[in-house]
Formats: sequence, C-alpha cells, structure tokens
Amino acid sequence: MAFNIKKLGPGLLFAGAAIGVSHLVQSTRAGAEFGFGFIWALLLINFIKYPFFQFGPRYALATGESLLDGYKKMSKSVLVTYFVLTFLTMFTIQTAVTIVTAGLASSLFGDFISVEAWTVIILAICLGIILRGRYKFLDLLMKIIVIALTISTLIAVVLALTGNAKPISFAQIIPDNAESIGFLIAFMGWMPAPLDVSIWQSLWALEKQKDTYNYDVKTSLFDFNVGFIAAIFVGIGFIALGALVMFNSSEVISPKASVFSNQLISMYTQQLGNWSYVIIGLAAFTTMFSTTLTTLDASPRAMHKTTELVFESSQKNGFLIWTLILVIGTISIFFFLKSEMGFLIQVATILSFVTAPFYAIINYKLICSKHTPKEWQPKKGLRLLSWIGIIFLIGFSIWYLTSLKF
Repeated sequence: MAFNIKKLGPGLLFAGAAIGVSHLVQSTRAGAEFGFGFIWALLLINFIKYPFFQFGPRYALATGESLLDGYKKMSKSVLVTYFVLTFLTMFTIQTAVTIVTAGLASSLFGDFISVEAWTVIILAICLGIILRGRYKFLDLLMKIIVIALTISTLIAVVLALTGNAKPISFAQIIPDNAESIGFLIAFMGWMPAPLDVSIWQSLWALEKQKDTYNYDVKTSLFDFNVGFIAAIFVGIGFIALGALVMFNSSEVISPKASVFSNQLISMYTQQLGNWSYVIIGLAAFTTMFSTTLTTLDASPRAMHKTTELVFESSQKNGFLIWTLILVIGTISIFFFLKSEMGFLIQVATILSFVTAPFYAIINYKLICSKHTPKEWQPKKGLRLLSWIGIIFLIGFSIWYLTSLKF
C-alpha cells in the first residue's frame, strides 16, 4: 500500500489526544523522579492496551458504524454504563488538560493575564476551531501539530543529550512504597491514553471515511499504527527529557499549573541554554493544545451519539449542546478548584485506570461477536494479547483498590 499522508487522520487525532498530560506531565515527572527506570512501564502498558484501541477503527470500518452502535447491539445497559462513566470523567479530564495548556500559555505568551483568563481564551479558540471547521479542519490541523510536536521533542532530546555530562543509567525500577506505586498507577492510567479513546477513534474513522476515497479497514489500521507509534516515541522522549534535565535535581514539581509550566521551561533552558526556550516551549505547548482540542471535540461527539442511541431519536444540535456543556463544566470546575493541577490529574488518571477493564472487556467481546464480519475479527495472536491485557488490567486494578487506605 503506497503511503499517502492524506489518508492519515484518525490515527494522528489519536496521537494528539494521547500525547498530553500522560506525556508532558507524567512522563516528564517519571524521568525526573526515576530517571529512565520507568521505560518498562511505558512499553508494557502500551503493549497491553494496543488491541483495545485498535478495535475502534477496526470495528468502525468493518461494519460502517461506531463502537457505540455496537455497544447498543450488545446491550443497552452497556451504552448507559458508558454514558455514566463518561459524564463522571469528561469534565475532570478536560479541566486537567486545559489547566496545563493555560499554564504553558501564561509562561510562553506572557503572564499579563491570569491562568484563569488563559483557560477561557484557550477553550474559546478550541471551540471556534471545532464549530467552524468541524472534522475536516481538525484533521488538517492535527497533521501539522503532531508533526511539529514530534520534531520539536526529538530536537529537545538531542539537545539534552548533547548537554548532558552525567552518567546515564537504564536500570529499570519497580516501586516499593505507597507513594511511588500510586504514581505508577496514575502514569499507566493515561499512558498512552484512557481506553475510552477507542470510541473516539471509531467516530473519527467514520468521519474520515466520508471525506476520503478508499479509506478502508487496512488503511485505517495503518493510520492508527502510525499515531500509536508516534505516541510511544514522544512518551519516551519526555521521559528522556525529565531524566536528562531534572533527575537528581533538588527541584520539587509544583501542583500549580502556572508554577509547573514555569518550572518545566526554566529548568530545560537553564540546562540547555536560553536559546532552546522556543523549542522547549513549542514542544510543550503543542503537546497540550493538541490534547485540549481533540478532547473538546471527541467527548461531545461521543456523548451526542450516545444520547441519540439511548433515546432513539435524532438530535440536530446535540454536538453543539454537549460541547457547550463541556466548556461550561470545565470552566466551573477550574474556578472551583483553582489551579490544583496535581489533584485533578491524579483523580483523572486513576479513574481512567480503574475503568480500563470495562472498556477492554466490551471492546473485545464486540470485535469477536456476530456483529463483526468474521474476516475482520482478530486472529489468535491478537486474541491472546487481548486476554493477557484484560487479566492484567483487572488484576492491577484490584490490587490497587485493595491497597488503598481510607
């Protein structure tokens, strides 16, 4: 199959949604606190989650309908469960990613206005992009953003390696205390992304098919793999940046969005030189802006589709209504919790991890069911990997929940 960048789209949207808090904040923090010692966790969780993400575009292009349609065929209760879980988590997730983006904007473009004001401005810009350009413009913009952040991250890593005089250790670390284990769970919860992003993938794939000739199952899987590999690559890049620049530093990472953003950029520029400010700033800001933009598109798109299926009625302005609900809810949570970035991220990532088994199980059951054409059902190897992933996610979630001390 000849490579055609025009046929890439949902995969890069996946990368844009995935490469955000899990990479800029969590991966950088992992590198800062454990050096290269959490590379194993990054690779393992990507390997474990891969089938369940891939089932999104696979099912959509094999059947011509989204995973949400498939959930309804399985049982309406599955769809209702998805609706409840999404409603409980989408505001926290959107707030977490927007707070970090606003903090970076304040650092890069000036703190003459508050982080609160930057939050409103960024949400307004994203809202304008989504409502004016809809999917086509989002598709084009994410090609530019993902390429830019991948290149800028690579340059930043090369600069950090060039300026590094300390010995580098690749010894892998298994955490042995409650605080480190809690961080590991949070790190893996959003790495590379929450599993419900597979639903977004199925919706984006169907939108892409409307505008692109011969966007079939094989093309969509290639597209997805490109985005998935890009997310892994950038995640390793941010671990490397944290390890090379912040590891064994006396600096304590702040839970405040504006403070964290200034810390992040200033520590890099102190190590690499002031001339690297633009490159580091571009890598950080494009990372978070892409996540803010894609999540603001995807959650309302999914909730609109879900409400139509649950109530079995067409809603002409459903996408707009859900988008406005998400924007208003995000701003409300932000002003209520102010800039408690650390708390929001911890809550959002842990929720994502403990709900992962639900999405893994229903995605696997759907792709192996009578609702999926047999030629596009997973082969033995992918089925085995799926079973391993389900057992791992259930076991790890139970272990984490039973270790909590109330």
